[in-house]
Amino acid sequence: MKKITAVLLSVFGMITANAQDSTAVVNDTVKHWKTKGNASLLFNQSTFDNWLAGGENNISGTIGVNYDFNYKKDDISWDNKVIASYGVVKTRTSSFAKKTDDRLELNSLLGKKFAPDSRWYYSGFLNFRTQFSKGYEYGKDLDGVEIRTEYTNFLSPAYLSFGPGVMWKRDDNLKFNFAPATSKFTFVDKNFTLPDAEYFGVDEGKSMRYELGFNASAYYKLDIMANVTFENILNLYSNYLEDPQNVDLDYQLNIVMKINKYLSTNLSFQTIYDDNAYQGFQIRQVFGVGANYGF
Repeated sequence: MKKITAVLLSVFGMITANAQDSTAVVNDTVKHWKTKGNASLLFNQSTFDNWLAGGENNISGTIGVNYDFNYKKDDISWDNKVIASYGVVKTRTSSFAKKTDDRLELNSLLGKKFAPDSRWYYSGFLNFRTQFSKGYEYGKDLDGVEIRTEYTNFLSPAYLSFGPGVMWKRDDNLKFNFAPATSKFTFVDKNFTLPDAEYFGVDEGKSMRYELGFNASAYYKLDIMANVTFENILNLYSNYLEDPQNVDLDYQLNIVMKINKYLSTNLSFQTIYDDNAYQGFQIRQVFGVGANYGF
């Protein structure tokens, strides 16, 4: 875990040293707000008929929004980001349409400069994460019929983290934040908990878990070449109250390769390590060509 964390931090360092970002933004009439974002729709369909190599008919789609609205006036900086996506796939042999993507995330980072010419800020951050709809575990009954059991839902789990700290910020596209007194809440539906078992770290019969720890986050967005944008988001968290050596990790990579104004190839990759939820790495990857609209 420590080696992986070190590698990710090294990647951020190398990218920072070798690239620049030139993303266009839209300002409001009073010049304090800057907004930018994009919405995407990815669609995929496959059909096989007497195809000897094998294959399964399927149809899938994913819709996503990535939106920034940032405020800057004098020595005050307030950066906000909303990431939302939802995708499903239906195959011929499955009785159910299954999710391929489902997330809703809000990040907010408020800062006040140490001094007029400084890149260091006193800061406060907030992060909220959950999902839109029910999640299921799939299996088969004694007759071999596919069945599913509800396991997650909207706000179950949901994560809320916030705390004071310090931030280093070059611009809207490169910043680091360190919050040594971060409160983290995990919310769940207590009806999902099993006897003598934890559900996303929450004890049986309870609906909330509280943690106090250290949070470090990094954000870097850059154009590595014409019409190719890389967005990197890294969050690390250590709980002082229990197993502080087990660092939670959440890394996201969003790549947009524009074909023209309305078409693009999108890649979204995310890996999470949280031993309260799963004893190992969770990995999500979505790739496709679809309609893309910048706003």
